[in-house]
Amino acid sequence: MNEILSVSDITNFIKLTLENEFSDINVVGEISNFKAHVSGHWYFTLKDNSAQISCTMWKGLNTYVTFTPQDGMKIIVSGRITVYPPRGNYQIDVRSMKVAGIGELQAAFEKLKQKLSAEGLFDQKFKKEIPRFPQKIGIVTAINGAAFQDIISIASRRFPLVELVICPAKVQGEGAASDIVNSIQMLNKNSDVDVIIVGRGGGSLEDLWAFNEEIVARAIFASKIPIISAVGHEIDFTIVDFVADLRAPTPSAAVELATPDQNEIFEYLNNYFDNLTSLIDEKISLNVEEVDSIINSYGFRQAQDLVKNKIQTLDNLFFVFNNSIENKFKNYFHILDLQNSRLNSMNIDNVLKRGFAYVKQNEKIIGRLKNFDNNSMFSINFFDGEIKIDGKEKRK
Repeated sequence: MNEILSVSDITNFIKLTLENEFSDINVVGEISNFKAHVSGHWYFTLKDNSAQISCTMWKGLNTYVTFTPQDGMKIIVSGRITVYPPRGNYQIDVRSMKVAGIGELQAAFEKLKQKLSAEGLFDQKFKKEIPRFPQKIGIVTAINGAAFQDIISIASRRFPLVELVICPAKVQGEGAASDIVNSIQMLNKNSDVDVIIVGRGGGSLEDLWAFNEEIVARAIFASKIPIISAVGHEIDFTIVDFVADLRAPTPSAAVELATPDQNEIFEYLNNYFDNLTSLIDEKISLNVEEVDSIINSYGFRQAQDLVKNKIQTLDNLFFVFNNSIENKFKNYFHILDLQNSRLNSMNIDNVLKRGFAYVKQNEKIIGRLKNFDNNSMFSINFFDGEIKIDGKEKRK
């Protein structure tokens, strides 16, 4: 072939050949240089002992991946070969991704478990106490899942006084881990939440993988509110079970651990009151004879006699005091009567009745001659009337 081709021509020829020939492939390899771009796209390298190939998975497709890819994880990707002409390299345009066997997920689980354990996230000294009588319980799970319905049913049967606050979150698939973290942090902003239950129903290791993510483990460890993990069935263990303040085998069991049983409370109260009544009756029976003996004893009767004597003395003192007060009041009333008689005798009307008169001038009673004005009108007042005299009349 003697034709001279440009770089673009040969690159486009390779692109057409590769993309037509490898339009639907499955490739197994180990992840390296994994990067989750801010745009949501994933970029990584798939390699084995002898070769490597670049891979790209777009945002719209990676939302269906049920786990978070990590360097060193062995996976199987499905997609097609594409060529990127500006750089002249080829890559796999990934459409789907899965772990190459349960062993890989289990290895990732053990690796994270060892890491967090070494940091002390599982230490008992950090475990917070679960309150015995919570008033408000936060729930982090899928709102439409069976686990949430079981929680509601059991809580209303065991302790109907408790209030449930659901902070819904995805519990499976891409974005589930971030959803769980956001819900835990949101509940921590409510100071009146007493305990949080984080969980979901059963499923495969891949289904439960969101609860094995490091960000979820650290969010639980950082929670100021006690957290009960309740993931899957009794045989299922996730990273959050080791970090949580208490692990419940199922969501239903978590509610039973978080709430008291009202029937047990009523039974305890009934037994308590029965025992208390019996104890009081026993005390009374043991002491009634002693009380009767004390009441009928000479010393007790002597005390009664002393009280009666004191009462009689008090009555006598009251009688004397009462008579003394009564006599003083009689004397005071007699003095008041005498004073009243004197006042009446000096009343001007009574004086006039006895034949006296008084002179009044300028609205004033004239008591002395020196106060009398010969030129002004005046009046002479008697008991039965008055005489007015003009001051201009000649008088001696």
